[in-house]
Amino acid sequence: MYTSPLGLVEVEDAPDESKRLLESARQKIGMIPNMYRGMAHSPGLFATYVDGYNRFRAQSGFTPAEQEVVFLTISRHNECTYCVAAHSTLADTASNVPTAVTDAIRDDRPIDDPRLGALSVFTQVLLETGGHPSVSDAESFVGAGYTHGQVLEIVLAIAVKTLSNYTNHMVGTPVDAAFAGRAWQPAARVAG
Repeated sequence: MYTSPLGLVEVEDAPDESKRLLESARQKIGMIPNMYRGMAHSPGLFATYVDGYNRFRAQSGFTPAEQEVVFLTISRHNECTYCVAAHSTLADTASNVPTAVTDAIRDDRPIDDPRLGALSVFTQVLLETGGHPSVSDAESFVGAGYTHGQVLEIVLAIAVKTLSNYTNHMVGTPVDAAFAGRAWQPAARVAG
């Protein structure tokens, strides 16, 4: 596995556009997540991530709990230890997602809540099929109370989380203390 020698960027060493984004994060959430410090090497990647993330949060039509289910499902699929810990924490503390739901996603088990379960399953289908869901997959998703437009909102979330998940893989982003209580590791891979 490739791990970039880049490491985390200190605010004072960041390119100007990244410096603004890092300072904005500090003002908005009271800290600069390590993930942002890794993204700061690439102002284009960082700005694209922040814009897409904010648009998904504000415009997707998903509730905060549903947003966390989508982000957590993607991050678990991509085996991103940083984002699984971060989104588990946000789900537990800010979005009122039942711990049973976050634990099911983290453990790759079915979710008992039918609506959240359908959302997680459809997100996983999009990931596994590279954006080629079957008609019945899409009908099941819409039948659970979601819209056809929200299919594309999940595509936006996949794009955003791919930026963060892959960056975290390559930078080796350490989990922030704020998220350490929900640290996660993927199941051991079987050598093939």
